[in-house]
Amino acid sequence: MAQDLKNWNPEDEVQWASTGKAVANRNLWISIPSLLCGFAVWLYWGIITIQMLNLGFPIAKSELFTLAAIAGLTGATLRIPSTFFIRLGGGRNTIFFTTALLMVPAVLSGYALQDINTPLWQFQLLAFLSGLGGGNFASSMSNISFFFPKKVQGMSLGLNAGLGNFGVTTMQILVPLFMTFGIFGGDPMELINSSGTLIGKIPAGTDTYIHNAAWLWLLMLIPLAFAGWFGLNNIVDDHVSPDVGNPISVFIKITVMLLIGFITAGVGYWLMMPSLNNGLPTSGILLSKWIVLPIVIILTVYALKMMPGELGENLKRQYQIFNNKHTWAMSFIYTMTFGSFIGFSAAFGLSIKVIFGFQHLVVDSIMTHDTVNTNGPSALMYAWTGPFIGALIRPVGGMIADKLGGARVTQYVSIIMIASALGVAYFMKMAYVSAAPEQYFMPFMVLFLVLFAATGIGNGSTFRTIAVVFDREQAGPVLGWTSAVAAYGAFIIPQVFGEEIKAATPEFALYGFAAFYGLCVLINWWFYLRPGAYVKNP
Repeated sequence: MAQDLKNWNPEDEVQWASTGKAVANRNLWISIPSLLCGFAVWLYWGIITIQMLNLGFPIAKSELFTLAAIAGLTGATLRIPSTFFIRLGGGRNTIFFTTALLMVPAVLSGYALQDINTPLWQFQLLAFLSGLGGGNFASSMSNISFFFPKKVQGMSLGLNAGLGNFGVTTMQILVPLFMTFGIFGGDPMELINSSGTLIGKIPAGTDTYIHNAAWLWLLMLIPLAFAGWFGLNNIVDDHVSPDVGNPISVFIKITVMLLIGFITAGVGYWLMMPSLNNGLPTSGILLSKWIVLPIVIILTVYALKMMPGELGENLKRQYQIFNNKHTWAMSFIYTMTFGSFIGFSAAFGLSIKVIFGFQHLVVDSIMTHDTVNTNGPSALMYAWTGPFIGALIRPVGGMIADKLGGARVTQYVSIIMIASALGVAYFMKMAYVSAAPEQYFMPFMVLFLVLFAATGIGNGSTFRTIAVVFDREQAGPVLGWTSAVAAYGAFIIPQVFGEEIKAATPEFALYGFAAFYGLCVLINWWFYLRPGAYVKNP
């Protein structure tokens, strides 16, 4: 087991050169694959639902979008308590335990996917548990921020987040591949629609092992749990983790705080559920998601603050970030970049399938969307490309921001995001009323890839801004908090796509996102670029 670190100061150039850099890099390179698996388990419903549609699971298209949305809601909510895990429990204890917990939804999802008649509510519950993977980002980023000096914060955080986000791409490549053979045994299902992998289409009638989509992650999670326990360090420092305690007590604290997040996310979903047809009780209130999300966030923050004893006192100290106006500015800006990346990653593949995989025909004066388009692209062949570009380019965004300033880079990419979102909206609109939607696929893809690239660069530049604007004690919690707020993009974007596709107006989703990007341009300019800005181009 690696030793706890005392008197850790990465800004001390002598310490950094002698031992600090090696220790920091070891923690970073164990953190990255652990975070990668977190993203994979969190977002694998975006790929699993495509194959559920290809296999003929008796679930409506719009309801399939709810699985990614529910995982997004839980994952984002769990980031709020996860923001404070490092101070309360230390980096090694936290990353080990939260990585090991990912085995629970992975194992249970594999069992449920073996039965085509598994009811929707069970999949919704499993998607709810998959949110554990989303929560891990906040603690991982907070932890890594303490290991590196400010001069390389953009690059180090960009590597952790960017390569960690490769969990989305890795998942979107490995899941279709592993579904083609029975590595874990079990009975296969037969495709009723053609499917695909990275290398080509798979025809209807082929046997598919859809349960492998969940179980394959055990191949990485088990060794990573050992690597985390024996290779990571706790930083025992008043500014980082002043009183780590024994690991069992840490695991209990983390479990209690995660349960709070699960409960508040569950309350939020309960308030939004449309009917009883899923076999679950509902509130009957049917509140708008725009009302429910602030309720969930406030409930979670308040419940954590009310925790008794030393735990509550520690949290109150970290809650000082909410008195800083920059916390709120960066919450908007980071939502624009990371929120868009994670939300589009969750919805991209299924959107390709629904918009381009079916012909949109007028039958008896009514537009229909149920006829399979044999000329349509395979969603599983293309779904990985956007998240791949967004994650790959993120460290580059951090390095550029280290040279040019984070706010300036963020401003440029914001304008690109507005233009590309409006372009995507146009081609989605044209495709969704066409009997041959594939003719609009390539411009749709190119513009969406530009949008993904812009979110990745913007992610890197916002890391730089946070590292410069906030002091050492606040930077970690702020990274966790802003990532929690931004992660609601993984709920909002699939939910909005599902609603607008059901209403036959998918382009309206992109119009709304572009308007939000415009608001963020103004916020970034006011806080960091205008003459007399609070902090000039951090």
